[in-house]
Amino acid sequence: MEINNAHLTYCTNIHAGESWKEHFAAIQQHFPKIKEQVANNQAMGIGLRLSHVASLELIKKENLNVFKDWLNSQNGYVFTMNGFPYGSFHHTVVKDHVHSPDWTTNERVDYTKRLFDILKELLPTGMDGGISTSPLTYRHWFGHSPDALNEAKEKATRNILQVVEQLIQIKQTTNQVLHLDIEPEPDGLLETGDEFIDWFETSLIPIGIEVITNRFGVDPAEAEAMLKEHVRLCYDVCHFAVGYESHQEAVDNLEQKGIKIGKFQISAALKSKLSNDIEDRQDLEEAFKKYNESTYLHQVVARKIDGSLIRYRDLPDALNDIKNPEVTEWRSHFHVPVFLEDFGALQSTQSDIVEVLKIQNLKLLTPHIEVETYTWEVLPEALKLPIEECIIRELNWIKNQIV
Repeated sequence: MEINNAHLTYCTNIHAGESWKEHFAAIQQHFPKIKEQVANNQAMGIGLRLSHVASLELIKKENLNVFKDWLNSQNGYVFTMNGFPYGSFHHTVVKDHVHSPDWTTNERVDYTKRLFDILKELLPTGMDGGISTSPLTYRHWFGHSPDALNEAKEKATRNILQVVEQLIQIKQTTNQVLHLDIEPEPDGLLETGDEFIDWFETSLIPIGIEVITNRFGVDPAEAEAMLKEHVRLCYDVCHFAVGYESHQEAVDNLEQKGIKIGKFQISAALKSKLSNDIEDRQDLEEAFKKYNESTYLHQVVARKIDGSLIRYRDLPDALNDIKNPEVTEWRSHFHVPVFLEDFGALQSTQSDIVEVLKIQNLKLLTPHIEVETYTWEVLPEALKLPIEECIIRELNWIKNQIV
């Protein structure tokens, strides 16, 4: 649905299933009921997530036509897609495999190109369309070798430029504006807003200008403009909050550099202050243990007394260091319901969402807003509710922040 010149939806990565048949069945089951409660008689968009397997099936003309017809019958549309998780995302151990295959591989390139071929067929006339994706790779796969990381960054950048070439060609032939939205997250090769901007300026632009000027015969200024049109930031509020990043500074830096936000992903993290009395931290430890599940990575970023940060690869690593007297606060990469702020001994970063949406309301930085709480199946039992009820509550809460 469109609110304040932005399209609001939820990401269908919350629904289990890997085949297109399973994806479509889940959408058919849940989307109409959700739309009825949050969009009334308006058209409503879908934030479509397709696995690699599902993308191979949906690209077939007969399947695309059936989906298009169904969307028309429901007054629905697709304007954004989640191209981050390539394979299984539920009922299996995902952890760092969510990055696999990464942007150093042809598999990631082919998958992403296929998603864009699907999106261009589904995208309504006059809208831009975006696909969010991995922050190049998972940094810990490369040990502590700067050379290996730099090599991976360059290879990933050149592979991303293959997709950019596709997007330029699509615009030249259809006038559709499609963009690849890079999503920094904890332990990604691009982990923070600053790292994203640094990569954009020191890797993507110089390599990209060379590639695009040669490929399309444009001058360097035109090539840079093409890069900035077709590669954008996926601003996941949870990820920025986990890293204690200033949202206003991040937005100001992007605007100053002329780099666009492709979409805001609205999600909340867990957080808590840590008592100076080490013995008082036992209750906090027990509270965090309830969120120590085996499906996803739940990185923790701890803030020390001096303001510096400690980054733990997963929640168990942080729990082993919970008595560290230098640490004053924890934030954990665990997507919790955005409509709740108080989780007993723990809190959420809901206030970060409120701040980001206030900035969006003022500046209209992107027309794409997508709620992405994908952890409903692994939440503690006390927080589990029927999935439709959860999504409806989240979308209505977001609507109240935007209007």
